[in-house]
Amino acid sequence: MAGYTHGHHAAVLRSHRTRTAANSAAYLLPELRPGQRLLDVGCGPGTITADLADRLGPTGRAIGVDPSAEVLAQAAALAAERGLEQRLTFEAADVYRLPYADASFDVVHAHQVLQHLADPVAALREMRRVAAPGGVIAVRDADYAAMAWYPELPELDEWSALYRATARVFGGEPDAGRRLLSWAHAAGLTDARPSSSTWTYATGAERAWWSESWAERTVHSNTAATALAEGLATPADLARIAAGWLRWAGRPDAWFVVLHSELLLSVS
Repeated sequence: MAGYTHGHHAAVLRSHRTRTAANSAAYLLPELRPGQRLLDVGCGPGTITADLADRLGPTGRAIGVDPSAEVLAQAAALAAERGLEQRLTFEAADVYRLPYADASFDVVHAHQVLQHLADPVAALREMRRVAAPGGVIAVRDADYAAMAWYPELPELDEWSALYRATARVFGGEPDAGRRLLSWAHAAGLTDARPSSSTWTYATGAERAWWSESWAERTVHSNTAATALAEGLATPADLARIAAGWLRWAGRPDAWFVVLHSELLLSVS
């Protein structure tokens, strides 16, 4: 990808490290078997990857790939901490040119990756190339336009519009979820099992964590820097949106849901 909308600010990585196989890849778990070979594309700090590797047993092997050396170092440290370094490795790679032979993996997984790519169809074709016949490709992406919240504060409306505009500066598609099936068909992957799932933030602790993360990211992350550089927002705009996030969290009836689309694609 030409650039990553979120960047790797500490607030972004804190959010990514909360992701697990249970909360982010539950739709894939019934497909996993001991001894399988798994590739996790766009693995980030490796929390989902490590959980998936655990499911493959002592004879399974997993590789996580990401273009960022910073997050790969964190992922490798996590693998060592969990005693997985003999069967889980992390490597730098480009999703459009994966450095593996055809039919190398039984499972190819990508979480929140396709939304950031200028050519998600080409990425799916490359994932298909390295997937073995009889295997599965699993992709899950959020859909920013389908996110819903209450109360409907104007600052959160601004946030949604600004984030989506900024993501498109990088050539990505933030409303990816609704497009996954179309992209898969364009890539020649028509044997698909679609599903959807959500992240919900409605308790006091959940609201505080979610709002503080986005408030910090709104003013400090790569998203903020890009919005300023492209003239999409001013510092005052970003400060107002960040304050709106915190105001939203102060409501005892506040609620936010993130909709994800998921696909299990059978490889023939």
